[in-house]
Amino acid sequence: MRVLSPLIRKHYGMSTFVRHYLLSLQFFTRIPVTGRLADWVGYSPAMLRASAGHFPGVGVLVGALVAVCTVLLLVTLPPGPMAPLVAAVLGTVLSVMLTGAFHEDGLADVADGLGGSQDRNRALEIMKDSRVGAFGALAVVLALLSKVSLLALIGSVSPHWMVLGIFAAHVVSRSWPLLLIRLMPHVGDAAGSKSKPLADQISGAALVTAFIWCFGALALAGCAQAAINSVATTGRMGFDWVHWAPWLAGMGASGLAFAYMGRLLQRRLQGFTGDGLGATQQVCEIGFYLGLALVL
Repeated sequence: MRVLSPLIRKHYGMSTFVRHYLLSLQFFTRIPVTGRLADWVGYSPAMLRASAGHFPGVGVLVGALVAVCTVLLLVTLPPGPMAPLVAAVLGTVLSVMLTGAFHEDGLADVADGLGGSQDRNRALEIMKDSRVGAFGALAVVLALLSKVSLLALIGSVSPHWMVLGIFAAHVVSRSWPLLLIRLMPHVGDAAGSKSKPLADQISGAALVTAFIWCFGALALAGCAQAAINSVATTGRMGFDWVHWAPWLAGMGASGLAFAYMGRLLQRRLQGFTGDGLGATQQVCEIGFYLGLALVL
């Protein structure tokens, strides 16, 4: 504990925590962190590597904004079976705008690379090409359709599950890619890669930060849904453990999606790339929605 204490103070001091979080927002989203605020945040490769632990924290903000947008749409749209579909589409549009299609771009590049060639080096070369091919376009379209349709289905069962599921999925799906960094080597041209700052092994302190974000957000969403269900069924606040089953299913399906992506990247590329991290986030987000929908 004496050895860990300085490390914990270094990574969890409030000023350092906030600076790393804001740096993560700069890197992973289009949310502006500029001017004097950006000067205060600062930058170094070591800081950016440490800020990777806040990737799920970015999901907290993005997921919360999309969830709030979805609530407003569900409240203001005319009631009917199409309302969840419209809310799912517009909420997905907002999420893409907030991130600048950062992860969808990674999914497209991975699909183009792995679909365009069985040769590892050729696949990596294709993934560096900024142009989107047929495999990439199909992958992005199918991913967006999967997300929208699953969210609309969940919303038709319960708007509460839809809104809280959006929030939780954005956090959980941004946690899995960090395990790829921990477990696999970085491959490709690190000097020209968007994942260059993440090419080194992620630290244990950064992983602890990520787990705090992830399980804290998941517990918050689960408790909120359990409380809503208890009030609706019994008229009083309470927590029935059966209400946690869909969340466990979402986590399980998201974990299976992570295992699939990890095996795919290891078998085809023998490691991860920045595009692979983005693709993993997308697939794990879809997996979370699928798990929720299957149990609901």
